[in-house]
Amino acid sequence: MEWYELNNAHQVDSPALLVYTSRVNANIDAAIRMTGDPMRLMPHGKTHKSEQGFTAMIRRGIRRFKCATIQECAITARVGASQVLLSYQPVGPKIARFIELIDSFPSASFACLVDNVQAIEPLSRELQRKKIVLPVYIDINTGMNRTGITVSRAMELLHAIIDTKELRFEGLHAYDGHIKEPDPLKRKQLSDASISEVLQLRAQIESDLKKRVEFICGGSPTFPVHAGYPDRVCSPGTFIFWDRGYQVSCPEQPFVVAAVLLCRVISIPTENTITVDLGHKSVAAENEITRRVYFPADPDLKAISQSEEHLVLERSGKSYQLGDVLYGIPYHICPTVALYDKMTIVEEGVGKGDWIITRSR
Repeated sequence: MEWYELNNAHQVDSPALLVYTSRVNANIDAAIRMTGDPMRLMPHGKTHKSEQGFTAMIRRGIRRFKCATIQECAITARVGASQVLLSYQPVGPKIARFIELIDSFPSASFACLVDNVQAIEPLSRELQRKKIVLPVYIDINTGMNRTGITVSRAMELLHAIIDTKELRFEGLHAYDGHIKEPDPLKRKQLSDASISEVLQLRAQIESDLKKRVEFICGGSPTFPVHAGYPDRVCSPGTFIFWDRGYQVSCPEQPFVVAAVLLCRVISIPTENTITVDLGHKSVAAENEITRRVYFPADPDLKAISQSEEHLVLERSGKSYQLGDVLYGIPYHICPTVALYDKMTIVEEGVGKGDWIITRSR
């Protein structure tokens, strides 16, 4: 019997997202070992999106978290996190929602990222009404070109922050998710190069302000790189569950797959194909079709088409019957989790309850 197989699979409806708590805990422990101190970790909650996931890390001494949504921030504060960082600068209605959240959890310290001078005035105005001082981190664009301000413009933003009474500059943030080089040594070289200007900026700010500037950085591929520098806070997310994508691209990392999809054969349309109930609504579909899910018990299964509720697989050898259970490892676990309302928790081969997933913004 393989580690991912259930003794009570007949009791679990499909498709289902299974999470194996012993492997989750092993991944958390591995991340702490890599940094040497749980206070050097600020894991991203976007992967597991659950109170139980945050609690599992809090029990092991991790108390600081980064979240992508207001609702994720709320559940993080609810379970006892000491610091919660919103990984975007709030705009529009999110400003009021974020400030309301800060008001609701006075025991937690909240912060957010900023990367644009235009974000300062509306944020400051709402904070002033509530008489709240908000810590902020400047988000630096190191080449991914998704969010962040360039190093050359960062000082202008810093001065705009300092000029307000409602914002308190805490440090810098950089996400180098564009660095996906498979060779670990080359990946480190690329990461170091992309961060070098940020480190110079940090030194300049520390000299000007006469204070330590915290630096939060990295995602999953570059996590080992940043973990090797003791003056950096690391914010990986996928490590808690891992996935097939990182299993292939980052085999040197010590994490193990801890989340698996259970599906069933629901049709046998031709002699050489089977259809399972794992459509677009059940597994992240942004990758090309052969890189969405991997079946470890039958690696030769080849996905040839997918629709909302169906995944058609071409088989080359093994035969299947209607109702057969298959276990698949998603290539991208984070958006896959977002497709579900709950995760079935597996302990000693048995599904024993659920973790509830938050999907609201």
